[in-house]
Amino acid sequence: MYQPAGRQFPNLAFLWPAFAAASVSEMAAEAARGFAALAVGSDASKRPEPNWVTPHVVALELHTTRLHDFTTGTNGTAALLCAPFALHGATLADFAPGHSLVAALRRTGLQRLFLAECRSASADMRFLGIDDYLADLNVLVDEIGAPADLIGLCQGGWMALIYAARFPEKVRKLVLAGAPIDTAAAASALSMLAGAAPAAIFHELVRLGGGLVTGREVLKFWGPETVTAEDVRQVLQTDEPCDSAAFAQLEALFQRWYAWTVDLPGQFFLEAVEKLYMRNEIASGTFVALGERIDLARVTAPAFLLAARDDELVAPPQLLAAAHLLGTHAGNLRTAVAPCRHLSLFMGKAVLEGFWPAIVCWLADQRAVGRGGAHDVPRGTAAPRAM
Repeated sequence: MYQPAGRQFPNLAFLWPAFAAASVSEMAAEAARGFAALAVGSDASKRPEPNWVTPHVVALELHTTRLHDFTTGTNGTAALLCAPFALHGATLADFAPGHSLVAALRRTGLQRLFLAECRSASADMRFLGIDDYLADLNVLVDEIGAPADLIGLCQGGWMALIYAARFPEKVRKLVLAGAPIDTAAAASALSMLAGAAPAAIFHELVRLGGGLVTGREVLKFWGPETVTAEDVRQVLQTDEPCDSAAFAQLEALFQRWYAWTVDLPGQFFLEAVEKLYMRNEIASGTFVALGERIDLARVTAPAFLLAARDDELVAPPQLLAAAHLLGTHAGNLRTAVAPCRHLSLFMGKAVLEGFWPAIVCWLADQRAVGRGGAHDVPRGTAAPRAM
């Protein structure tokens, strides 16, 4: 999910009175119907899906998930990019030449690279919850070969972390980028929204969507239908002049990516809102995944935490708090804060060139695999600062 800068829920002002008053189901239904009326525009047609820019194959297709195979060789441990399953599509990891995380990882030497893409939900998927997606993630890890390295982006980050806690023997190293782990560690746009709205409103939204949360409606509630050129420039960290043909092409690509949205199963959406943001279950140790209570102290794999200093959606402390929750030895833990916004972690040219190569080198460093060995990478060492 992406929020343009300076647009702190522009449509939320219409809903604050209902949020404050919605203490009974009738008011929740009224507020949710107001949301739907505000969100649905005259053009509800599905936009064209953005293209992937790096050649690859779809190695496996499950009911919920696709496994994209970007491998270039057979050396090293298999790495699985866990893309977000939120408002926008997984092509954020392979957006455009010079702005592709996939390309940056391969260019730095990561040969066995895969990506997990959650498919936009259809009506028959409306009752699928987090457990269903964790079970399919387990199938993907088995397919590429465990133990694997997991690279979790935003929402894909907390999914990867839950998986690592549930199946610690299947994860060799863990990278979390812009992921909300401890939502009580600091306020963010998403945590404030979840805290302000009674749970009944979210349930009513799912009911109005026929069991789904449709992306095109959420997008119109979340912000404007298009993004300004300056927003695009900041996110992509491009040097192309605003009046150049190259920038016009990048802007058009971004607008297309931004306009194409995914639909979420209502059950998955409600579990994410209630478990992560309302009850902070991952950090508190009360989250139950596939029948087992998750204890982050069981995650002893080396971990790299990459936060965005100016993140609009995930306050850096929400991610960096994981350093005190994981069972990873201090010598096997690294953190870095990039001077950028949320989406720049995955699309920004400066971040892709200045931070991710160091992460690939860290993944390849066999010395950091041991639990607390003398040659482990120092905790808290930051990657090169991107300017």
